[in-house]
Amino acid sequence: MLLVIVLGWGAGLVLWADSRIEHVDALSGRADTPGTTYLIAGSDRRDGEAVADDGTQGVRADTMMLLHKAPNGSSYLVSLPRDTLVEIPGHGRYKLNAAFAFGGAPLLVETVEDFTGLSVDHYVEIGFDGVQNVVDAVGHVNLCIDRDVDDARSGLRMTEGCHDVGGEQALAFVRARYFDPTADLGRQQRQQQFVGALMDRVSSPGVLLNPVAHVRLAGAGSGALRTSEGTGIVDVGRMALSARGAMGAGSTPVMPIEDPEFQTRHSGVAILTDEEDIAAFFGSIADGSAEVTPPPSG
Repeated sequence: MLLVIVLGWGAGLVLWADSRIEHVDALSGRADTPGTTYLIAGSDRRDGEAVADDGTQGVRADTMMLLHKAPNGSSYLVSLPRDTLVEIPGHGRYKLNAAFAFGGAPLLVETVEDFTGLSVDHYVEIGFDGVQNVVDAVGHVNLCIDRDVDDARSGLRMTEGCHDVGGEQALAFVRARYFDPTADLGRQQRQQQFVGALMDRVSSPGVLLNPVAHVRLAGAGSGALRTSEGTGIVDVGRMALSARGAMGAGSTPVMPIEDPEFQTRHSGVAILTDEEDIAAFFGSIADGSAEVTPPPSG
C-alpha cells in the first residue's frame, strides 16, 4: 500500500508540475544527432527593452548554454557567448542573442543547430523575472563574487567569496551590472554562474528527495520556465543531473574563439570564431571525446 501511495504521489506531482510549465513550439524538426542535447536560455522578459547593439527590441536571451550527453555517457556543458557572430537564418550575420530577438525560441534553436551541428532535443528557458520564486522554492543557491558589493540600484549586497543566498539576493545577482566595470559582460557571467548553481541545487539530494520542495518548485516553475513541447519536469530533472555531473567532472570546455573583439559593420564589437575550429570542437562534444579539465582537489 505504501508503494502505491508513493508511486501515486510521484505520478500526480509530475502531471501537476507539467501542467504548470509553459510550453513553446521551439524545436526545428531537424534530423536527430546521437546523444541528447539541451539548449538552456536565460531570458529577461521585460517588455520593450533593447536586445542588442543592432537595435532589435523585445525579450533578451543574454545567457545561452548547450548541455550534451554523448552516446558514450559523457556530458558536457558549454557556454555560448551572446555576442558570438553567427549566421541567423533569414537575417544574415548577427550576434547570437539577436536570433532570439528576431524569432524567439524557434529561431534561436535553429541558429544554434546550424552553428554547432548538434540537433536540439530539449529547449529550456529560465526567465530571470521568476528567479526569486524558484530560488526560494529550493531554499537557496550558492553564488560567488570576487569583491564586496553594496549596490543600491540592484539591491545586491554580498561580501567577497561564496554564499548561500535566497531568492531576493539571487535576483539582484543576475540583474546587477552598474557596480561592475565590465557591465553587461560581467552580468552575463553572473547569469551563467546562477544557471549552473540553480541546476546544482535542483539536483541535490536535499531537493530531489524532498516532496515539499517538489511542490514548491513546480509551483514556481510556472513563472520561470518555458520548455519545448514534450519537455516536462522529468526532462528538466534529467537535465539538472547531467549538468551537475558535467560541472563536477570539469566537463565545461570553452568554445574556441578567433577574435574576441571583432569589429562588425552593423552590430558593434562581436566574438569571431573559425568555422573549422568550431566544427572540430562541437564534433568532439558530440561523440564524447572532448578533453576536460579535472576539477581542483580539496
